Amino acid sequence: MSVLLIVATPQEAEFFGNLFVGNLGARVVVSGIGAVNAALSTYAAVLEDRPTLILNVGIGGAYPQSGLKIGETACSSAFVYAGLGAQDGSDFLDLERLGFPLHPGIFNRIPAWDGARAWAETLSIRCGEFLTLETVTGNLETLSKLEQRFPDALVEGMEGAGVAHAALRLGLPALEVRGVSNLVGLRDRSSWRIGEALRSCREVLERGLPLLRAEL
Repeated sequence: MSVLLIVATPQEAEFFGNLFVGNLGARVVVSGIGAVNAALSTYAAVLEDRPTLILNVGIGGAYPQSGLKIGETACSSAFVYAGLGAQDGSDFLDLERLGFPLHPGIFNRIPAWDGARAWAETLSIRCGEFLTLETVTGNLETLSKLEQRFPDALVEGMEGAGVAHAALRLGLPALEVRGVSNLVGLRDRSSWRIGEALRSCREVLERGLPLLRAEL
C-alpha cells in the first residue's frame, strides 16, 4: 500500500515525513494553510501517483465539550465543512437545508475512511467529527454556536475537509489525525502546546502505521 501524506507546513513535513517514508513509502506534500490549498494539492498529487489512502496530519484545537485534553490525539470519523452554508438571521442553513449537495448524496459532512473507528479503538484514541474552518475560533460566542451546531465535534482545523473533498472526487479513502495543541475558545497563543501535540500525534502514528498496512 502507499499513503499520500498531506500536511500544512514544512515544519510538519519535517516532523512526520521520515516516519511515513520509512514505514509505508508515503509521498509527503506540503499544501499550505487552508482547505482550498489542501484540496488543490491533494488532487494534483493523486493525478501524479495514486495512493491507497490519503492522510491529513497535524495539530488542532479540541472543543471543550469533547472532553479531549491538550496532548491527546484523535482521528476523524467525518470531515465537516463547518462554515459552508448561509446565515438566515440567527439561523445557519447548511447545504442540505439549502438544497445544494457538495457531491451526490453528500452535503457538509464527508465520511472518513470506513476503518477509522476500529483503528482508533485499537489505538485507544477518540474518533469523531472534525470541523474545517477558514477562520480559527477565537471567542466564546463562536465557540458556543459551533458546539450547539455540531455537538459531536472533537477537533477543529483548517485543511481536513479540503483533503477529504478531493479524495471524494477521486474515489479514495481519507483520514485526518491531529494532536491537540489547545482548547477552542478565547485565543491565547501562550497556552498552546504545539510540541506536545506533535509528539503525541507521532507516537500514535508510530503505533498505528503497521495496522494501516495490514488493513488497507
